Amino acid sequence: MTTVTLPQRVAEIGFIDQPVDPRLDLFEAIERLKGEKNAVLLAHYYQEPAIQDIADFIGDSLGLSRQAAATDAEIIVFAGVHFMAETAKILNPDKKVLLPDLNAGCSLADTCPADAFSEFCANHPDHLVMSYINCSAAVKALSDVICTSTNAEYLLRQIPESQPVIFAPDRNLGRWLIRQTGRDLVVWDGVCIVHETFSERKLIGLKVEYPEALVLAHPECEEAVLRHADYVGSTSGIRKFAARSEARTFIVATEEGILHQMRKDCPEKTFIPAPPESGCNCSQCPHMRLNTIEKLYNCLRYEQPEIMLEESVRERSLRPILRMMEMSTGVS
Repeated sequence: MTTVTLPQRVAEIGFIDQPVDPRLDLFEAIERLKGEKNAVLLAHYYQEPAIQDIADFIGDSLGLSRQAAATDAEIIVFAGVHFMAETAKILNPDKKVLLPDLNAGCSLADTCPADAFSEFCANHPDHLVMSYINCSAAVKALSDVICTSTNAEYLLRQIPESQPVIFAPDRNLGRWLIRQTGRDLVVWDGVCIVHETFSERKLIGLKVEYPEALVLAHPECEEAVLRHADYVGSTSGIRKFAARSEARTFIVATEEGILHQMRKDCPEKTFIPAPPESGCNCSQCPHMRLNTIEKLYNCLRYEQPEIMLEESVRERSLRPILRMMEMSTGVS
């Protein structure tokens, strides 16, 4: 009988599947392990509430990138999706970067395979390549500058209008940038499975039901949804807008994980998730939700699964990320 070791098992299924004692206080155990291992836990807004509550830092892609670059921890545990953990490894080649479940991918990143994108770029040789951070390390390595939904417009306005630009991989964010800046971008045809499914019809119904509500939307949404928005911005932008606004009711068109922090910020306000066209009234990313508090505990305990990158890819993908950070000094 062949014995399957723990590393082999992780490689096969993408996470540590060791049972967790149900009597264990996972919050206490995770805090203890973080201290023992000098580990930091970074979590995206789209993670389940329990993970957000125990994270050392919660943020969107720009904020998480900055935290990953600045940390002095020996181990970075990234509660997010694969491209986010890759970004942390790109910025920290000498640190151990862990992801609770390697299967936590990204539908948007999957729509832009590096080989096809390389050919696409070769057909536009005079274009600067601006890639949304929601892409693989291999696609970042083909790019001139990386952006996030927080800084995309700010960075694009720094690029001379005489310079033609490819924007990838999200077509909705690309189209929104065209409308905001008037630039004639060459846009890769990629989408996010969460943001593209919000229903304009159901959104209008909610606006009728809650006429006082403001609509807050992420620019990855389709134009049919964005046209009804009172504010369009990144997850951190949406959170800040709601906190500062005098309005009391908001319809939020992005992954509903952000509502956990918004409700903590403003418990006296009402936040309603915008519904997708499908029958359910949820708007959760199935990839983000593969990470659980149990997998997070095992990840820290066994220090697996670990993100690994070829050094040549890491070096090439580092340059456009550093360029983004240099160009984003005025963005909060």
